[in-house]
Amino acid sequence: MNLLSIEHLSLSIGDTKILHDVSIEMRPGEIVAITGESGSGKSMTALAVMGLLPRGSVADGLILLENTNILGTSESDLCSMRGCSMGMVFQEPMTALNPVQTIGDQVAETITIHKKASKHNANIQARAMLRRVGLKVDPSRYPHELSGGQRQRVVIAMAIALRPKLLIADEPTTALDVTTQATILKLLKDLVTEFDMGLLIITHDLAVVADIADKIVVMQKGHVVEAAATYDLLHNMRHPYTKSLFNASNHKVILPEYRPSSPFLSVESVTRKYNLPRVKVFGLRSTFQALNGVSFTISHGERVGLVGESGCGKSTLTRAILGLEEVQEGQILLDGQAVFTKKVVNLSVRRKMQVVFQDPYSSFNPRHRVDRLIAEPLHVLNNKIMGKDRERAVAKALEDVGMRPEDSSKFIHEFSGGQRQRIAIARALIIEPELIVFDEAVSALDVSIRAQVLDLIAGLCQKRQLAYLFISHDLSVVSTITDRVIVMQSGKIVEQGDTHQVFSNPQHSYTQRLIASAPKLPEIA
Repeated sequence: MNLLSIEHLSLSIGDTKILHDVSIEMRPGEIVAITGESGSGKSMTALAVMGLLPRGSVADGLILLENTNILGTSESDLCSMRGCSMGMVFQEPMTALNPVQTIGDQVAETITIHKKASKHNANIQARAMLRRVGLKVDPSRYPHELSGGQRQRVVIAMAIALRPKLLIADEPTTALDVTTQATILKLLKDLVTEFDMGLLIITHDLAVVADIADKIVVMQKGHVVEAAATYDLLHNMRHPYTKSLFNASNHKVILPEYRPSSPFLSVESVTRKYNLPRVKVFGLRSTFQALNGVSFTISHGERVGLVGESGCGKSTLTRAILGLEEVQEGQILLDGQAVFTKKVVNLSVRRKMQVVFQDPYSSFNPRHRVDRLIAEPLHVLNNKIMGKDRERAVAKALEDVGMRPEDSSKFIHEFSGGQRQRIAIARALIIEPELIVFDEAVSALDVSIRAQVLDLIAGLCQKRQLAYLFISHDLSVVSTITDRVIVMQSGKIVEQGDTHQVFSNPQHSYTQRLIASAPKLPEIA
């Protein structure tokens, strides 16, 4: 008997068709993965199963959770089922958690809502569930005090607190580093086995689910284009779209040959410490050492990757390089000049580098048009570029990243995620920097768009001598877009060298663990 049966599900919002005749089946204890690009209908299918469709939507077909038709169930009954019969783990745990409520109280709340349990007993069960998902921190802590992986564990604990028959995980590992990602996926798989529940996991990356899913469903533009057992689908792909997803997941770019040159960025014995809150009223403050004697160089035109788990010091190092945070010891030189002098940032030095952030939408002012957004760096130049020269500079920057000059009159919300990242790169390029810092610049993109952006970066290297520091938790991306890689752990550089050499023959145990944890697709002839 099936646990979940989606039969000929169609969904429209207004005149827009979202889902077209979608059919999916799942048995108890089975893991089914839905994969596809952004806009393929993956998340909307999951929301339909949870009975969380937006207002104004019209759905036809059947969604049977055992013998209950979700589409024909009242909202009050659905509220009773959510958390009890079915649970959901959302992509961004910070937005799914209440920032002013402790994690223990939030897990206990799920129990008290659905069961007649006292607060004391609910708290006991909540602590037990937090321990079951591998979270060893105090339940009295708040979400902002936890790492991304810890917050995701809290959300999983909330979703499984009452051992639901069905668990839906919507992109549960997208923003996590490889070791945390592997741990969360193993946790989900173990919970399925222990509770004999069904797991519907949604992802844009086939490599993430290749090892844990029993069946994969491929969606494109609201249609199910292919569905089969994981091994059969990966080794006998029939639909061109499935093949394109597989190829995009394994995409390799061709970088121009790097010719050694003089160092441009020099990071010399950099140390950064933070004061921690006092444990006692009159006690001494302890410190946390985010960076500990970090040293490396990036030469003109060199492409360098920076990898490591969350909390290893990547973000602190990035802020220091960009002149956004001072270091206590050591120095950072750009083209022989200090980024900081006497605790003051040298803006004339910092103008030689730009940054591309992880989320392009949040890095732009939504009230300004694209031409103004891209032209922002021009205002830091000593010789201001105005009028027609400014328009030509914006048009050239857009064309360099594969956009049209007429896109300059639009607002940022009118573009897709991949297009926004292209615009972010255009903004970074407009003043012809010698170094760009890519801070998780492709981690939020689906695999096909990610491949396009990586090809764009490689193409830019063909046209100019561009040096960059590429920060990412995705080792497959770093392996193809960099000449040299730096591995960080606990504020220290534990290994660095030629990218191919480090990834094919890692010397440090931490690097070996990172590579072993990275999701991989099988080699297919």
